Amino acid sequence: MNLRHLLVFHGIAKAGSVNAAARLLHTSQPAVSRELRTLEDRLGQPLFDRLPRGMRLTEAGRLLLSYAERIFGLEQAAERAMRELADLECGELAIGASNTLGTYLLPGLLASFHLRYPKIGLSLEIGNTQEIAKGVLDSRFTLGFVEGRVKDEAIEAEEFRRDRIVAVVTPGHPLAKVSAPSVQLLAASASILREPGSGTREMVERAFARHRLQPRCGLQIGSSEAVKRAALEGGAVGWISEVCVAEELRAGHLVALRIPRLSLERPLYLLRLRRRHLNRSALMFLERFER
Repeated sequence: MNLRHLLVFHGIAKAGSVNAAARLLHTSQPAVSRELRTLEDRLGQPLFDRLPRGMRLTEAGRLLLSYAERIFGLEQAAERAMRELADLECGELAIGASNTLGTYLLPGLLASFHLRYPKIGLSLEIGNTQEIAKGVLDSRFTLGFVEGRVKDEAIEAEEFRRDRIVAVVTPGHPLAKVSAPSVQLLAASASILREPGSGTREMVERAFARHRLQPRCGLQIGSSEAVKRAALEGGAVGWISEVCVAEELRAGHLVALRIPRLSLERPLYLLRLRRRHLNRSALMFLERFER
């Protein structure tokens, strides 16, 4: 196996067919087919199932693709580092973030950073914690920002702040006039919750379970933005990350209920590849981020 064979394999896996991969790689279809056959012969097993419409990875193909993505991610990281060394006025910074942080916390920081360093190319990709951790591991992302804990010895996870899950209502909601509603009263009130399996919902349900209670789900929604929008309409308690409603709380459109008997804090993590040299763009971003 050589890098050319791996590049052809990676192109077919991404493009879905030999013809599409040939166009992507600017070569002929017979050449791509020949390279793939040579690679499969050397490995002693098929990497694709040939179907009437395209190609499907075999189990061996899926395993090899995971390594290919890591190799070519490192190649792109090396190219970015070399370009930055050649001209300190330019550079690239690829960041991955989980949904809440990527939607509410990072866009403003990245926009401010771009104004200060307009020649640095910035990219932000949003996914779940596992996807972002894999991107850091594959060197697709220089930095990752997530809400969930990551257990991988190759990744350094540093807590950079804590996030609170808050119960929010409109100022006209009856609970807004209660100085510290009891856990029992909150459990009996209609709640707007994320979908089952969401980290936010799990935290809320665990907090109530410690009091042998369960929140009454009046509305179940699959995104934090939609939870916020529904809470703004009034009539129910929205359970949501404080990061998502910071502006609405400042403007007085929503009120965060004071619930001292429910512990709803979680750490937020900054991810980076352990022992990896951070390029100048990443160091400058972290310097501004940590102020």
